[in-house]
Amino acid sequence: MEAVDCLVIGAGVVGLAVARRLARAGREVVVLEAADAIGTGTSSRNSEVIHAGIYYAPGSLKARTCVAGKHALYRYCTDHGVAHRRLGKLIVAVSAEEEAGLARLYANAAANGVDDLQWLTGAQVRSLEPAVRCTVGLLSPSTGIIDSHALMLALQGDAEDAGAMIAFGAPAVGGRVTTAGVEVEAGGTAPMRLACRSVVNCGGLGAQGVAASLAGFPADRVPPLHLARGNYFTLAGRSPFAHLVYPMPPPGGLGVHVTLDLGGQARFGPDVEWVDRIDYTVDAKRGDRFYAAIRTYWPDLPDGSLQPGYSGIRPKLVGPGEPAADFLIQGPDDHGVPGLVNLFGIESPGLTACLALADLAAARLGCGGPADTALPD
Repeated sequence: MEAVDCLVIGAGVVGLAVARRLARAGREVVVLEAADAIGTGTSSRNSEVIHAGIYYAPGSLKARTCVAGKHALYRYCTDHGVAHRRLGKLIVAVSAEEEAGLARLYANAAANGVDDLQWLTGAQVRSLEPAVRCTVGLLSPSTGIIDSHALMLALQGDAEDAGAMIAFGAPAVGGRVTTAGVEVEAGGTAPMRLACRSVVNCGGLGAQGVAASLAGFPADRVPPLHLARGNYFTLAGRSPFAHLVYPMPPPGGLGVHVTLDLGGQARFGPDVEWVDRIDYTVDAKRGDRFYAAIRTYWPDLPDGSLQPGYSGIRPKLVGPGEPAADFLIQGPDDHGVPGLVNLFGIESPGLTACLALADLAAARLGCGGPADTALPD
């Protein structure tokens, strides 16, 4: 049996950020990744938006880690040459009812510490985005986009430079709780058992499965997992947009909005459906419902201009029709297992919040070292 100081399970963006954080604090870190490369799951199937922190409940982990993580992420990208662009986002209203909803969003953002939102008239919105029609809008200057793979490569490089090692093709397939920590069984072509002083479970869609596979871990501390697939469609031809454009969000989501990649390609989504297995197939017929939603704010969307793009699956902690759940970060004080931290339900804004989440995970382990955020535990 091999002895490991700190084991991180999962080499997505959060797992890599955690590995970097712990390694820079002087911990011996090994990362187990089931796939043969970094970030092949949720981390590579998202809109690559750096979120401002507008929508989340004040005081929630999502709000706190998004706002703190946003500032840290912009600094990190600048310092490490990670491609990104602070291009801004417009949230638009098309009715008096939606205008009232925007006012509530403005107040919610302010409660989260987002103090840079700007009210725009419909004419001011059109001056920025001539294709958009609305009555009023909010401009979020601190929303941006990022090359998520370049970010993960930078985090991986930092972690490895600090001594961390990543084992690819090595899924965590089981283990048990011991008096000295946690023993984890790694599968793959070279299976092994690891005696770990600390374990940080960043398994994403598989985080609940990892926790449930540890003999001696309290079963009632494993939350339910609900899979929500978001489908995205791309715009054929040149995009008319210079900013991200979001409608006033409907209950339970953000609506069908416009995002851009760093090459200027416009993408619309998500169209969310609840699924019972991991399947990234995008049904072209689902695009039909996008046209009416998009035309509420872009009335001149041409027929036949949307093409199936990609899909991503979020690890939701609640099912359809239930109030949105917060991130769940469990440490020893929450479940009673020394040295074990579980990160459950890490969906959006997980990419934006990755550095702040890494600081919180390190704090749960009582780990010092250089932090990227001043976020209190």
